[in-house]
Amino acid sequence: MKSKGKAGSVARRVRREFSDEFKAEAVRLAAERRAAGGSLTQVGRELDVRPDQLREWTRQQARAYGTGAAHPGETVEQENRRLRRENAVLRQEQAFAKKVAVYFAKESR
Repeated sequence: MKSKGKAGSVARRVRREFSDEFKAEAVRLAAERRAAGGSLTQVGRELDVRPDQLREWTRQQARAYGTGAAHPGETVEQENRRLRRENAVLRQEQAFAKKVAVYFAKESR
């Protein structure tokens, strides 16, 4: 974005640089807000960062830490809790499927 100053010179917009800590916190905050129904645009406005930049930081963090893109900024403990809950749900679904199979096997005789 260029603008002319008083003396007719062209001023260039300074490219901002963000620390790794800021990026990690921004990704974590964006993940929390999105889980609560917020948007990247809202988080971007709060942090004065473009939403596409937040998306890129999320992708970079997911690649760097090998975590799924669905849960960026998640600590190991949080991931463990989430996976344990998913595992419990899957076990319940499997047990239900077994009961249904037994029920229909009895009816088909």
